[in-house]
Amino acid sequence: MKMTEENSAGKSEITMDDVQNLVKQKDDIEEQIKAYYDVLEDQGVGVEGVLVDAEGFPRADVNVYQIRTARNSISCLQNDHKAIMEEIEEALHKLHAREKAKRETDEPGAGGEAMEPMEPMEQQVTLPPPFARVDAVTQGSPACGAGLRVGDEVIEFGSVNTENFQNLQNIASVVQHSDGKPLRVTVIRDGQKAQMSLTPQRWSGRGLLGCNIVPIHR
Repeated sequence: MKMTEENSAGKSEITMDDVQNLVKQKDDIEEQIKAYYDVLEDQGVGVEGVLVDAEGFPRADVNVYQIRTARNSISCLQNDHKAIMEEIEEALHKLHAREKAKRETDEPGAGGEAMEPMEPMEQQVTLPPPFARVDAVTQGSPACGAGLRVGDEVIEFGSVNTENFQNLQNIASVVQHSDGKPLRVTVIRDGQKAQMSLTPQRWSGRGLLGCNIVPIHR
């Protein structure tokens, strides 16, 4: 296959056009395989059907030569299909690796190990300031089941967020109107953002949550 040789010679410079050409070849091979399967189906023998009669002679009711040719062609084409799928996968991998390397090069101060410690720092900088903190969680409560922990700093509680929070009555109102309905709660825990689904509901303890939340005064 000429395309394969060309790609091998310039793998480092592979482009999306090359990938699209490979995909077109793959589609052509699949069309050919389908055509040969149609031949076998028309003959009523399939890939494994017997081509000799009870006495060991070639069957007279089918075109034995055509069937053998179709079966052999399918076998060869399936090998070609496997090879080109591997080539497409390798080409895409190279493209993605090159794009990733380009992005890292374009970012100021980026490169190698410098990227690793920067990611959590950037995450912390972009997080909104918390408006409340969880100072108690009762075992077996809805809050406990949702994964809420003491010390979690709340930045989103249903429709309440850092921008519109005024007092704890905002949270109480959301809880009352969400009895039995899941609320998305977002907190800062150990400097990282964590999201959970909390469903206010009746349980064996007091209230609908089973936790205590206090405002953070800024």
